[in-house]
Amino acid sequence: MSGEKRRKAFSFKPRGCLNSLAGLLAVVLVLAFVVALWADAKLNRVDATPATQVSNTAGTNWLLVGSDSRQGLTEEDVQRLGTGGDIGVGRTDTIMILHLPTTGEPTLLSIPRDSYVNVPGWGMDKANAAFSVGGPELLTQTVEEATGLRIDHYAEIGMGGLANMVDAVGGVEMCPAEPIQDPLANLDIQAGCQEFDGATALGYVRTRATAMGDLDRVVRQREFFSALLSTATSPGTLLNPFRIIPMITNAVGTFTVGEGDHVWHLARLALAMRGGIQTETVPIATFADYDVGSVVIWDDAAAEELFSSMR
Repeated sequence: MSGEKRRKAFSFKPRGCLNSLAGLLAVVLVLAFVVALWADAKLNRVDATPATQVSNTAGTNWLLVGSDSRQGLTEEDVQRLGTGGDIGVGRTDTIMILHLPTTGEPTLLSIPRDSYVNVPGWGMDKANAAFSVGGPELLTQTVEEATGLRIDHYAEIGMGGLANMVDAVGGVEMCPAEPIQDPLANLDIQAGCQEFDGATALGYVRTRATAMGDLDRVVRQREFFSALLSTATSPGTLLNPFRIIPMITNAVGTFTVGEGDHVWHLARLALAMRGGIQTETVPIATFADYDVGSVVIWDDAAAEELFSSMR
């Protein structure tokens, strides 16, 4: 073979290579679009928008709810997760507002579930009572009236869904500052960084077996939520089909969102938190015992200053 023929035989054909890459990219984009549509159709939806809302406020606000419902769990799940028996519709173990400003870092705000607030139509009660008696719609209305922040999106996940999400992404690293043993939450962990599986993560966000009880718990819930989203949006998850597919499958079946919410809204929520986040708890003045039980009393002046900074 002459030198000229050898050069032609082994010459690089950039156009053919680029066409192949373009074709592969097109296939990936089509598959991603199909998966997104499938996932969006599988999401559980509920009416979480009250008939009367507060006026529009700055940025975008998510109401994030962790329900303690046992619905959908098998007896084996109940034993593995240490959740106890079925309590029906459920209550809210976790109430948080994720505030996404137009510019700057997001803020993840915890509202203690025992906060003593006005529940429209029911009077003064614990914040989580709104969910028990009126579901997501009344909880949204209660949170809006208490904070003056307009809720734009709603997302809720139950016990089984949270545990399955953690297992789907291969576990989440957490770094507790102290050991915690709580048989009621099926939890026995040491201090220091360690990998949590789904059952351990669920016990970690449920337990109140520390000095400050529920106030410690809301801090752990924020830390865990941030860690879970960071893991879920990491390249190790997004580029691994053995993690991303189970994660999506578990997420869409266990998440409940508002009627107008979609998968792409959840994706934006997750990605917005990767660049850093501020964490807050509604400022507390004191605790009290009322006819509805032991409650958390807000520091009205400090709470209003915080809410105003987010409006």
